[in-house]
Amino acid sequence: MRQKASYQTVEALKHKYPIVHLCQVLGISRASYYKWLHRKPAQYENRDQSLMTMMLDTYNALDGIYGYRRMTIYLNHYRQAKVNHKHVYRLMKMMNLKSVIRKKKRRYKKVKPDYIAANILNRESHAAKPMQKLVSDITEFSTTDGRKVYLSAVLDLCTNKIIAHHMDTHSEQSLVTQTFKQIESQIIGGQTIIHTDRGSQYTSHAFHHFIKHTQSIHSMSRPGKCIDNGPIENVWGIIKSEKYYLNSYDTVEALKQDISAYIKFYNTQRVTLKMGLKIPA
Repeated sequence: MRQKASYQTVEALKHKYPIVHLCQVLGISRASYYKWLHRKPAQYENRDQSLMTMMLDTYNALDGIYGYRRMTIYLNHYRQAKVNHKHVYRLMKMMNLKSVIRKKKRRYKKVKPDYIAANILNRESHAAKPMQKLVSDITEFSTTDGRKVYLSAVLDLCTNKIIAHHMDTHSEQSLVTQTFKQIESQIIGGQTIIHTDRGSQYTSHAFHHFIKHTQSIHSMSRPGKCIDNGPIENVWGIIKSEKYYLNSYDTVEALKQDISAYIKFYNTQRVTLKMGLKIPA
């Protein structure tokens, strides 16, 4: 059984690495591999080979962001593979395909606010309809030569989609202003809750004016207590682990384009475990 797994691994990776090297690493002879290769394969072996090819293509195309569970969901929902997650786990282990590991970073910054708002959201993150509860935050990236790029975004807690975002090389008030201008007409006066931390951009007179102008409801996390901002902090972690940390960027423009493209992917195509491991009918 172990030799068979080694033969299947060589077959799956032979287009990426020399066969002679794969055989040496796996401790099998080339003669035995070629003998196995020219036998008449069973039907299930053909299926495994097809699945392994799909997995390798998907893994490489998405920079290794999917582990066996999300790979299972992807294969079933987008490739109609009808495969069990245990089967995918076994094949990915055989091919040594592992998801990338997320790096976690947390930073807190003390500022003297122009104004503050109460924590109205207060961990009640469930939203029954779009534009009912929004969370916003700012994160930063760097190019290879140390230039900073800041991303401001708004996440809708009902759809879990990024409904507005803006990037710039500074984190001044205009970064947040340009972000919220994109959804100003969609805000429901007296109903839309906008939750933020107590960063200077959100405690400024300019943002307070925006809240009053749109008749939205501003909610703020308590100092050092960013639990309510958890959903968008989670999005930052996803963007960085599945795109930013896997690449290096020599120019600000290249970084901006890649992050914008990933946000589109996140909103429209990204597989999540909430989709379930059950094989679609």
